[in-house]
Order: sequence, then structure tokens, then C-alpha cells
Amino acid sequence: MIIVLKKDVCHNLSTSLEKEWLETNGIGGYASSTILGSNTRRYHGLLMAATKPPLGRALLLSKLEEFLCLEGKETPLSTNIYPNAIYPEGYKNLVQFSLNPFPAFDYSMNGLNIKKTVFMVYGENTTVILYQVQKTSPVINTAYLKVRVMVAFRDYHSVTNENPSLKADCKILTNGMCIQPYDTLPPMYLFHNAHSIDNASFWYKNMEYPKEIERGLGAHEDHFSPFALHFDLNKGTDFFIVASTKEYDKVDIFKLLNTETSRRKDTCIAQHRHNQTIPLIPTPSQGLNEGEGKKLAELVESLLAASDSFIVKREDDKKSIIAGYHWFGDWGRDTMISLPGLTLVQGRFEDARKILLSYAQFLDKGMIPNRFPDYGENPEYNTVDASLWYIHAVYQYVRFAKDLKTIQKDLYGVLREIVAYYEKGTRYNIHMEADGLIYAGVEGVQLTWMDAKIGDWVVTPRKGKAVEINALWYNALKIMSFLAREMNLHGESTRYDNLARKVCKSFHDVFWYDEGQYLYDSIDGEIRNSAIRPNQIFAVSLPYPMLSKAQQRRVVDVVKEHLLTPRGLRSLSPKDKDYSGRYCGNPYERDRAYHQGTVWAWLIGPYISAFAKAYAGEKDTIKYIKRLLLTFHEHVFEAGLGTISEIFDGDSPHIPRGCISQAWSVGEILRAYFEHVHGLEND
Repeated sequence: MIIVLKKDVCHNLSTSLEKEWLETNGIGGYASSTILGSNTRRYHGLLMAATKPPLGRALLLSKLEEFLCLEGKETPLSTNIYPNAIYPEGYKNLVQFSLNPFPAFDYSMNGLNIKKTVFMVYGENTTVILYQVQKTSPVINTAYLKVRVMVAFRDYHSVTNENPSLKADCKILTNGMCIQPYDTLPPMYLFHNAHSIDNASFWYKNMEYPKEIERGLGAHEDHFSPFALHFDLNKGTDFFIVASTKEYDKVDIFKLLNTETSRRKDTCIAQHRHNQTIPLIPTPSQGLNEGEGKKLAELVESLLAASDSFIVKREDDKKSIIAGYHWFGDWGRDTMISLPGLTLVQGRFEDARKILLSYAQFLDKGMIPNRFPDYGENPEYNTVDASLWYIHAVYQYVRFAKDLKTIQKDLYGVLREIVAYYEKGTRYNIHMEADGLIYAGVEGVQLTWMDAKIGDWVVTPRKGKAVEINALWYNALKIMSFLAREMNLHGESTRYDNLARKVCKSFHDVFWYDEGQYLYDSIDGEIRNSAIRPNQIFAVSLPYPMLSKAQQRRVVDVVKEHLLTPRGLRSLSPKDKDYSGRYCGNPYERDRAYHQGTVWAWLIGPYISAFAKAYAGEKDTIKYIKRLLLTFHEHVFEAGLGTISEIFDGDSPHIPRGCISQAWSVGEILRAYFEHVHGLEND
């Protein structure tokens, strides 16, 4: 989908500063800012390099200060935010922003049109900024574009200030410059075709990041400018700056552009070919009118393009999934939940296989990593559900890719080890109890996806038997039984199936809350947590449900009544005394609300799957699902352009919060669409 924002949006500061673009490079690095090019976050910048792919992110090139100089008069293109001031006000000369597929900025002033395009080179920490100039006035004697470079060279979570330890000297290259302000970070090469250089260097002081003020974090930063580039507009029409950690002998700007354009086009073609048996746009007879059908198709097209940004290389030929931009790395739980929607429904089977193999090599005591630290060597194993989601992802891989050989050769032993450790016990008191159900947790540690913790305060204590963990456990046993049977391991298949039956009976005995006609959220001894949370939906949505049809409908209906919003499911019912309807403020205030009412977009996927199962055969089921998905069309123009945010306020109007682009938000919407609307659930 092509996103085009006209002058009326670009010139409205309060609106335009909320809209952000994102370019990624397939190894964890990115470039990102607002549609004005004005950075509103510490995470914005033109070259956020992954120094230890896919992690170790460092902001090298912060931004460019751009002025058009005509007959001695300067007109700004760039925009910066300072305390109580906007300077310069280049947004007033921005007539259009577009995303097709790269972010492009169109400026018009004084007889000149300038189009700036930004893109990253796949597999490299390289950002290209291309200026293309068109004269609309016949005679312009003196015209040049002045571009001043601003650098930060710091970890992406921090901000920097003017300091004496920065090395300001630049190395002159035949085709550019090289700067390395600190020895702890790699040098940055700046290649260009400028006609002259202004070597004056100085600091830009106290730039302000409004989004960091909202988040209660340090929101002011100084940027060092080592030089400015002057492009003579009378000596050419195409000008460029390439920022990279790679030293190029020669830069062919249009070859880089054409290669990346072709790569993205080929990805789109492959996605289309995989799903061409069923029309992408639903017809009016399928419950939507023509306009609505077009919007739903645009949403899907946009998210298919966005999905490529999350899949990254990890080591040699392995791959992983970045959980979200701007600040997440690759997390085990998020990766496994996202994998079906980001790879399998699109026919990206080899990517899925590499991701599964990548995590298999880190299996330890029946657990896959929860996350890989930014700079640490050892992955963190502190989640109870990631390994169970791994089994689910392997099952989906077999279902879509029909590749039992990889399971037999590389993965079945991994799955067997996971189940064995969950039976006998592993870290954090994760173990199977006598009734067959999984108990997990020790004081002060959060193991489920509701993992917010403030100091020693566990915000959503779910120690014991959590409802979604045991739904996943039952499914894991049924999956193991299925895989063992497929590989003629009939004894193992029978053992897993018998244990699954025991789990099913125990689940019914302890989790069904008869008075409320829904499932308890968690159980610890005699303590039954009856808070209405979305976790119960997995007992219906997963491939092997344990509930009767009547119980499935009751769970879906309760979740719909209390938790469903146009942006996903709330994490807690608004009727609960602990409900928090807005996710904002400092880290303490935000963590307190994170799982206490905040809406999570990714949960719309399991809700749709549960509804499709509970109400299968009803005449309006598919129409209802389409309308749920259609509500996200508006959102792809709202925050992270063309993608889906991590979370939203629980209270209307459900303002987007958190990461602007979240893997499982995108992945689950795509999975739900292709399985339940496109028809892949029957494959």
C-alpha cells in the first residue's frame, strides 16, 4: 500500500509529529524519524547501526540539518524541537510525505522542487539519503543545498551531551569522510557527491524529545556536527549522502536503490504467488462493500511489507525475529508467537526453519531463551511459556511447510527434551504436579508474558498454575503425540496422549469458574484468581481446545464483553478495581498499567481464532472477523506508518503507545486474516 500524506497533514505540527517512519536493514539496524524529519525520540536517527547483529545498536548519524540557499537567502528543509521552540521550520516547505516503499519527502520553494528519499541497504549498516532536484523557475543563478551532519555515537537507550572526550577530527577519503568520535564504537563513513565542504564544527545543544518527556525519561540531547556539505544545484540534479560502517571503494547510488527496490518487489511477488489461489480482496458478497474490501486488502498489503522488517540474521546462516521497534531485541516468546504470521502464512518456510534451528541451539534445561541481552554473551532463561510456544511454532511449521524431515533430523529431540524437563522440573520451580498441570514461579520473578515488575513489586503476580500455560502444555502434549505418530513412534505417541487426557480432566476440574462461567486466570494452592483477563482465550484459540462448545462460547463472550476494543484486547476488565485505563507517565506509572488494562494488539489474533472456532458455521462469523480486522486500517496511518503498534490505552480513544511497530501485533493480524478470511485454516 502506498501511503501519501499531503500538505494539510505535514503543516499540522501536532498531527505530523505523531507519525513515524521506519527503515530496517535485516540485521537489526534501522533508520527512523517523524514525517518532518524532526526527531521526537532518543531512538530516532538516520543510522542506528547493529554493531553486534542483530543487537548492539548504536546511534551514529542522528540527523541532517538542511537549508536551500538561493541567491544568498536560506530556506530551511529540516525541523528541530528545542524547549519552547521549533527551529528551523522546514516543515512549512514540506508539501508531501510518502511511503512507497521508502520514505520520501517532497519540498517546494522558490522555483525548485526537491525530493529526498531515505532507504537502508539490506544486510549492512548503511543508510542512503538521495536528493533529486527539479527546477521550476527558468533562471536561478546561485543555488546550493547546504546539509550539516549531526552525530551522536552512543547506545540507543541513552542520550549524549557535549563532552571533551569526543574526537572531532575527520579523515578525508577520496569519495567522502570518516569519523570515529569514540574508540568503543565503529567508525562511520560518509560518502557523498558534494561540491564543497564547510569544515566548521560545533555542537547543537539541548534538542528536545517530546516522546521521552511523555515517558518520564531524559529528553534532551546535544549533537556534534563535524562539517557541512554543499551541493551546487546548477551542476547536477541528483545528490546523495551515504552513511555506513562499511568502507566503499566506489558508491553507485542508483545500483543500491535498484537492488533494494527489486529485493522488496521480489518479496511481495513471492507472497502473492504463495497466496494467489484465493483473491486478496474480499468481494462484497463476502460481507464487505467494495470500499471496505479495498481497505482490508490495503491493510494486509501494508502489513505484508512491514513483516519483512522483523526478520533478521543471527550469526552465520541462522535467523531470528526482532520483537519490536524501536527498542526490543529478539525475544523467544515474541518470536514463536509471531512466526506463523510473519513467515508461514506467507510461504517463507526457509526463514521459519532457520529461526527454529537458531533457537534450538540455545536450548538449555528444556528452555529456550526469553531474550538475548544487547551486549551480554549469555541469553536469559526466565520465561515459562516461550518453550511451549516453540512447540506450537514447530507444529505450525509442519502444518504449512509439510517438512517432517527437519523435525525428524533436527527438532523432535529438542521438543522431547522440553517436555521431559517440564515434567521433571527445571528453573524457577517450573514442573508438572501430580494432577498433570504445570506449576511455575518463585517469589519476585515474572515468568508469563504478563511480566511487569517494579523493583521488588510484581505487578501481576501469577505464580502457580496459569491458565494459558496449561492450555499451551496440553497442546504441547497433543502435538508431541501427533508428531510421534507421524514418525511411527507409537509408544511415545500413546504416552503423550494419555498424559494429555489427564491434563484435560484436571484443567476442567480446577480452572472452570462455574459462578462466572469463564476460566480462572491462575491458581496457587487454594487461591483462585478470578480476574477477567485475556489469557483464558488461549484455551479456545489453540489448535487443541479442552473446552466444550458451550464453554468455548462462554469464554469468548466474556472476553468480548469485558476486554474487546477496536485495537485488540484489554489486559484486564475495566470493572476490576486494579484496572488502569491509560498507559503513560514515568517508568513506574507505565509498568503499573502495562498489564492492568492496557490494550494489546497481538491478542486480536487469538481472539479471532477463538471466535472462529466457537462460532464456526454461523452465517455472520467471517463477516464479523473481517470487520474486526478492518478497524486496524485507520491505525496504519496513525503512529508507525504502515505497521501496528505494540499497545494502546485501555480507555477510548485507545491512543497508541509503546513500540510503533511490534512483531506479534503485525504477525497475529496477518495470521488471523490468512487463516480465517483467506482460507488457510483448512489447508
